[in-house]
Amino acid sequence: MNKRLKHSLIAGGLVVALSATGGTVWALERFVVPHVVVDDVAAYEAAQNPTASATESATTSAPAEVTDTTYTSDDASIEITTHTQGTGDDTVTYYVADVELGDATRLRSAFAQNQFGENITDLVSNIATDNGAVFAVNGDYYGFRDSGIVIRNGVVYRDQGAREGLVFYEDGSVAVYDETETTAAELLADGAWNTLSFGPAIVEDGAAVAGIDDVEIDTNIGNHSIQGEQPRTAIGVIGDNHLVIVVVDGRDTGYSRGVTMTELADIMVSLGATTAYNLDGGGSSEMWFNGEVVNQPSNGGERATSDILYLAG
Repeated sequence: MNKRLKHSLIAGGLVVALSATGGTVWALERFVVPHVVVDDVAAYEAAQNPTASATESATTSAPAEVTDTTYTSDDASIEITTHTQGTGDDTVTYYVADVELGDATRLRSAFAQNQFGENITDLVSNIATDNGAVFAVNGDYYGFRDSGIVIRNGVVYRDQGAREGLVFYEDGSVAVYDETETTAAELLADGAWNTLSFGPAIVEDGAAVAGIDDVEIDTNIGNHSIQGEQPRTAIGVIGDNHLVIVVVDGRDTGYSRGVTMTELADIMVSLGATTAYNLDGGGSSEMWFNGEVVNQPSNGGERATSDILYLAG
């Protein structure tokens, strides 16, 4: 079995007992076999939204400055810090990227292998490198499901509202919204730049959302075990064009046990987030900066995923 097939089988904690029946074919088709809808995303985005495509190639008037933990350019800055709380078996280690943007469209999305569809995956480091990123974090693993509104870099890819989503607008504002009460076209008309479809929202109006530890994120096979202490990724909003992205390591006693959803919300509030949203977690949780994996993914190494959020260098 090749590495990509193996990663597809275990993606998102998926554990499927395949039998020698029609169920085998169904499971392979649904969760393993790549289904390519757009085979050249870069060309597709350039055709659909030439202005958005040009944004990626824009250069700043002065060279960017990069250290082991910071990136500074004329229109973006990133500062990465490491935090540890608790002791012994109760230790939690997490990584924070404080991101300020001069232009909201500097935060971009990229798909694995420059393709859009289901079960198309690659390592965060590969996707980031392919797109000239200086910073990247795992996205919402859109390719593990066939629902949700997917708008990336100002282009619509999927319009199947199903859950609570997060939308980034070109004016720098960010909002949690109900996908079932709008359409991708309406969001785009209002200036949507990127959407994420995972969740739930974990912070609203500067406070942790009640009951989030009991929320079932998805009805897909294998997505029922996100409760409890887990590695996690979240993105929060401090203000317009001011974001905070957190990756919590987990499943490693003595180094980092992981956190509950409420504990994740509390971390986001402590960092000043007024709104925060949960992204794909577990073995997918990864922060990448300047050519290196910042955190320690729970798989012992990177796990392939379908998409990233990134800033180009």
